[in-house]
Amino acid sequence: MNFIYPILFASFIGFVLRIASRVCMKSLVDIVLTAYITFCGSVILTGFALSEIGKIDDRRFWALSVFVPAFIFYVQFTKLFGRDQRERFTFFELIGSRTQLVWNWFGNLPLWLKWSFGLLLGAFVITEITNLFLIFYTVPNEWDSMTGHLNRLMYYMRHGSMAHFGGTNWNIDTYPRSVCTIQIYNYLMSGRIENWFKVIHHTAYIIIGFGVFGIAERLTKNFTASVFAALVMWLLPDVMMQSISTETDIVLGSYLACLVYFLFTYREKHWRRYLYLAGLTFGIALGHKITFVFSFPPLFLIIIYTVFGEDLRAKFIDKFGDSYQHFWSRTFGRLTHLVVGLTVGIVLFTLPTGYLRNIQLFGHPIGPPTALKHQSVERAGTLKNLIKQGSRNVVRYSIDMVNLDGLRNVEQFETVNQLIRKPIEKVEKKLHLRLEEETDFTINPFSYNVRFEFFNANPHWGIFGFAIVLPLVVLVLIGLIRRGIAFYVLAVAFCLHFAALSFTAPYDAWKGRYMISTAVYAVPLVTLLFHEGNKWRLQSGSFILLKFYTAIVVLVASASAILVVYLNERCLPIAALGRPSAFDTDRIDLQTWARPDITPAYHKFDELVPQDATVALATINDDFEYPLWGKNLTRTLIAINPFEKGVQPIPKEAQYLFFAKKVIKPQPGDIRLGTDTTMKNMITKGEDYYLRKLK
Repeated sequence: MNFIYPILFASFIGFVLRIASRVCMKSLVDIVLTAYITFCGSVILTGFALSEIGKIDDRRFWALSVFVPAFIFYVQFTKLFGRDQRERFTFFELIGSRTQLVWNWFGNLPLWLKWSFGLLLGAFVITEITNLFLIFYTVPNEWDSMTGHLNRLMYYMRHGSMAHFGGTNWNIDTYPRSVCTIQIYNYLMSGRIENWFKVIHHTAYIIIGFGVFGIAERLTKNFTASVFAALVMWLLPDVMMQSISTETDIVLGSYLACLVYFLFTYREKHWRRYLYLAGLTFGIALGHKITFVFSFPPLFLIIIYTVFGEDLRAKFIDKFGDSYQHFWSRTFGRLTHLVVGLTVGIVLFTLPTGYLRNIQLFGHPIGPPTALKHQSVERAGTLKNLIKQGSRNVVRYSIDMVNLDGLRNVEQFETVNQLIRKPIEKVEKKLHLRLEEETDFTINPFSYNVRFEFFNANPHWGIFGFAIVLPLVVLVLIGLIRRGIAFYVLAVAFCLHFAALSFTAPYDAWKGRYMISTAVYAVPLVTLLFHEGNKWRLQSGSFILLKFYTAIVVLVASASAILVVYLNERCLPIAALGRPSAFDTDRIDLQTWARPDITPAYHKFDELVPQDATVALATINDDFEYPLWGKNLTRTLIAINPFEKGVQPIPKEAQYLFFAKKVIKPQPGDIRLGTDTTMKNMITKGEDYYLRKLK
C-alpha cells in the first residue's frame, strides 16, 4: 500500500492547481503562485491540527486531511472572497499557449539579446539540473539544520506533536513551526525519504522567480523585461545557495514575492480576492519566521500605493462634489477587505505557530533572553548606541554587497575581488568609521578579508547586485530615472528593508541569506533597462556602451552562477577545493563537513550504536544532533540537557548515553569517541564526546 501515498501527494498538487485555475485570472504566473499559497496554507493548517491530536507522524491522517482546507479555500474564494468576474480556461491550455509564446518571443529577439538571454537561460538550466541531482541524491548538511531545523522535525515526529518539550538547541522549541508541517508532509508522503525535507525550499526558489516575473509584468507589461527580472532573481548567488538547502529564508522570500505580486495585481484588476490572498499570505509569512517583521515598513508603503493610491490621488485632485463620498466609500470597502484578510491570515497561520507559547514560557515571542541578547535589537543596549552601530551596519552590509560572489570561490578571482574593494577600504579608514574595530553590535565581526566559509556558504547578490540593481535603485531615488511612482515605491521599500536588517539585529557575516527578501523589492527595477519610455533602453538601436556594459555583467553573472553551484563547498557536485564530490562522500563526512574535528567521533558512534537504539543525549546548544538519528532516521534520541535547564535524569528506556565531557564527567567504562581536540582554525570547536552503554 505504500505506493498509494505518492499518488495521493500528486493528486493533491493537481487539486490545488485546479483550484487556482478556478480562482485566478488567465495567467500562468497567477495560477502557480496561488496554487503554491493554497498548497502551503492547506498543509500548514493540517499540520497544526494533527499536532494537537498527536498524529503528526501518521501519514494515514495526512493523506486525505490536506484536501479539506484546500476545498474550504476553494469555496471561500468562489462563493465569498472572490465573487468577481472570472475568466474560463484550463491549466493545460495555458501551458500550451505560454510555451508557444516563449518560443516566438525568443525567436524575435535581436541577435545581441538572444546572446544575452541565451547565456542567462543556459546558466539557469545547467545549475537547475545540477541542483535537482544534489537535492535528490545528497543528504542535507547545513549547520543550523544539524543543530535545529531538521533535528526538531525528528523530535516532533517521535513525539507525534510539535508541542514544546525542551530540546538541547533553543530554536527547536522557539522557532515558528509552520514550515515544519510542510517538510514533514513531504517526507512522509515520499515514503520517508529525507531528501524531501529540501523540496519545499527548492520549490520556493522556483516560486520566487515566478513572483518577481509577475511583479515585473504588472509594472511594465513587457515580457522581455519580466523574463530578465526573473532570471536575475534566480541567478543571484544568495538565492541559488539556499535553493538546495533546508535554511528557511528562501521560503520566506517566496511568500513575500507572492504577497507583493498579489498587491500589485489588485491595483491592476481591483478584484478583492487579491486582497484576501494577500492577507492569507501575510499570515503565512509572519507565521514562518519573525524576520518577516523587517518587511512591515516596506509593505505598508506598497499597500498604500497599490490598494489606496488611486483613491488618494483622485481625492487630492477632486476636492468637491460626489468624489468625496465616493472616496470614503471605496476606501472603507477596500480597507475592510484588507483587514479581514489580514485577520484571517494571522488567526489561521500566525497565532498557532508558536509565538504565543514563547510568550507564555519566556515572556517574549522570539524566545529566551539568551537568544534575544545574542541576535536581536536588545544586544545594542541604549538607543544612542543602536543608532550609532546600526548606521555602521548599513555601511557594512553595503560594502558586503560589492563583491564578485560566485567568482570569488576561485582564489585568483578572490584576489581581483580584494583589489576592487581596496579603494572602499581606504575611504572607510580615512573616515574613521571603525567598521572592523567596533564589535559590540556584531555576531561575526565585519572584515574586509572574510573567511572562505562565510562568503562561500552565504554570498550576497554578486555582480548583478552592485553593477545593475543597486545603481538603478540610486538613480530612481535621486530622480534621474522617472518612469512612474511604482518604481519609486519599490526603491524606497528596498531601503526600508535594508535599514531594518541593519538596525534591528547585530551584523553577521552569514546574513547574506536575509537579503533574499530585500531582493524581492529591488530586482523588479531591472525592468527599467527595457522600459518603453527610455531612449537608452536595451531594445533601442543606440547606446552601444550600455549594451556592452550589460553584456559584460550578464557574462560575469552567468559564470558566477555556475561557480556558486559547482564550487559550493557544502555540497560539491564535482570533486573540487580538495574535497570529493558530495555524491561520493560518506553520509557522516558530508553532514559534519563544517566541523571535521567531530567526524571521527560520529563515525565511531555509528559503528557502536544500532540503528534502532534509544539514545539519551547530554549535549550542548551548538552540537550536531541530526546525524545521530542514523542513516535511515530510525534511532530514538532523548535530550536530557535541555536549553538552560541543566542535566535531567537519564530515562529508563535509554539504551545508550551520548554525552559531551563538559556536560557529564566520564567514568570508568565510558568510551571516548575520538573528537580531534587538536584541530585548529575551526569556526566553532566540537566537544569531546563519550558513549556509555546503559543496557
